[in-house]
Amino acid sequence: MPSRPKVAFVCQSCGNQFPKWIGRCPSCQGWNTLVEERVVAPPKGRGAARAPREPVRLDAVPSDAEQRIPTGIGEFDRVLGGGIVRGSLVLLGGDPGIGKSSLLMQASASLAERGPVLYVSGEESAAQVKLRARRFGIAGGNILLLPETDLGTVIEAIRRTRPIFTVVDSIQTMSSEVIGSAAGGVAQLRECTARLLELAKGDDVPIFLVGHVTKEGAVAGPRVLEHIVDAVLYLEGERFHAFRILRATKNRFGSTDEVGVFEMGESGLREVTNPSEVFLEERTRNVPGSVIVPTVEGTRPLLVEVQALVTPTSFGLPRRTVNGADPQRVAVLLAVLGRRAGISLGAHDVYVNLVGGLRVREPAADLALAVSLASALRDRPADPRTVFVGELGLGGELRRVQRVPARLREAQRLGFARAVVPQASLGDLDGAALEVVGAATLREALTRSGIAD
Repeated sequence: MPSRPKVAFVCQSCGNQFPKWIGRCPSCQGWNTLVEERVVAPPKGRGAARAPREPVRLDAVPSDAEQRIPTGIGEFDRVLGGGIVRGSLVLLGGDPGIGKSSLLMQASASLAERGPVLYVSGEESAAQVKLRARRFGIAGGNILLLPETDLGTVIEAIRRTRPIFTVVDSIQTMSSEVIGSAAGGVAQLRECTARLLELAKGDDVPIFLVGHVTKEGAVAGPRVLEHIVDAVLYLEGERFHAFRILRATKNRFGSTDEVGVFEMGESGLREVTNPSEVFLEERTRNVPGSVIVPTVEGTRPLLVEVQALVTPTSFGLPRRTVNGADPQRVAVLLAVLGRRAGISLGAHDVYVNLVGGLRVREPAADLALAVSLASALRDRPADPRTVFVGELGLGGELRRVQRVPARLREAQRLGFARAVVPQASLGDLDGAALEVVGAATLREALTRSGIAD
């Protein structure tokens, strides 16, 4: 009598296994996240057909191993660290309809000029992919399309065609016959990604995976994919706004601080090579609560407009709505404004927005956020030709921030004439052409800005 297959209940949020079903996962405290899956031992002898590799000295590694393949999309290459690394496995996530498939289709069209590109579509038919390519003006003569969800067939096609670039759209649709569970489960994700990683390293072919995300913004499933792949990219933005921000949360071959800015159009994603001008082109001057902050994303300085709206509250508990900044940080700034600058907003609703859909988390935006809130409350507009940069401490002091000269050069290039910076940052300047005002405290910065008396 054949033995009964072994099963386990796997949490789809954290990946832990349990011998029986329970309503709440003891590890991540998630409700109804346990799914029954077959536990299948990995096949013995995987990779036995390949000759064992011998260790090599680091200085003996050939120099061409570190050469990158440019995608032809400058903003994409910036985030990747200069191009695609041969043999890398990269995960691209993002909200539905944000433009993940569009970005990879455009990259495939550019790379197809160098050699064959394999596009594996597990969600769309060949006709649907063709319609998108036609809308983008892509002929696709050197793009090989494979509508398939079976992992074995995909691996065989990659080894047979030897492409210079492979896209798997998406990894949640792939399934391996080794695992008995349905596609998209924890076991399937782990097995399919691991085998594709083995293929990428063994055959020296770069593979890009498209991953679904949850409502919290993380790639669907426990974070097994992020640990396996070489790089994790996220395409962010509001579906009803044209701008898209590409950023890396993990990159073994480059920095995770760089961002790429795109604009979604009828013919696909268009690079925004000068995002500061784009973010400020619709700015209305002399409006209370509007302040410009020079931020830095990686090596690129960006000028972003911070908007604040303050109104008397109609309820007992004031509302705090923040878009683009850290809500907890804004709450701290409100407390510092009330205690250190005498500007209390405890009886007012506060709305903060960063124009363009950009999300700024660096402390250098503290001063601009505080000035915009004070400007909105006092109904006094800040000088439209002044930028504000500085980190704010709990004592109301302004602290030094990094790369102030680069921020001010970008502000000067866009026509700004004055900057308010921390007093400690004045020694970091190398002869800025615009007028620089140093302030030691928040109260002093508000006074010199004409917002506070």
